[in-house]
Amino acid sequence: MADREADRQKAMRAVRAMFERYKRLSELRPTEHVDFDREVMERLELVDAGLDGSVVYELDIIPGFSNLNDVMHGGAAGVIFDMSTTTALCPIGRPGSWEFMGGVTRSLNISYLKAVPIGTRVRLTSKVVAVGKQMAMIRGDMTSLDGKTTYCTVEHHKVNAPVLEHLRGVRIEWDDEFDKDWGVKEGQGMGQRKGDNKAKAKI
Repeated sequence: MADREADRQKAMRAVRAMFERYKRLSELRPTEHVDFDREVMERLELVDAGLDGSVVYELDIIPGFSNLNDVMHGGAAGVIFDMSTTTALCPIGRPGSWEFMGGVTRSLNISYLKAVPIGTRVRLTSKVVAVGKQMAMIRGDMTSLDGKTTYCTVEHHKVNAPVLEHLRGVRIEWDDEFDKDWGVKEGQGMGQRKGDNKAKAKI
């Protein structure tokens, strides 16, 4: 039981690390530059995660996610699912494979089953179904908190891609644990350059 909880906490740290790095990188943007996914990243509330590549969030569907029918816009669901399912790859990432932001999207297939009224608090559950060196597929659901209503489902296919150099310039606490686990040599991890372990990103 203790090992199971330790694994859960490790997975949670891996997922939180993506949010921390995202926040740090966002702060380096010009003040007027607000990325399309920032609101979602700021509002997702992590509930659970597993080393098997699973993650659970809760999220309030705010007016900014609405259409004129006062329900969640389908495009908003796309961004919500894109970010929430991607983070399921965080606990299974390794050097050069499924690192920060988990590669790029190849396809995002959403089935809209029931409208989500504005003000609804939903649960987002994601699980990595298949993963290899270059491709991964994650399934996700958006449901009511009690699980009785499924609003929409998703299949997210991703392609592994190197982390862009300017995004590697921020180092966070998780990187020390990650580098130790995988035997990453000093100066080769995220936020490190040979001869300059305090490199700063320029975005």
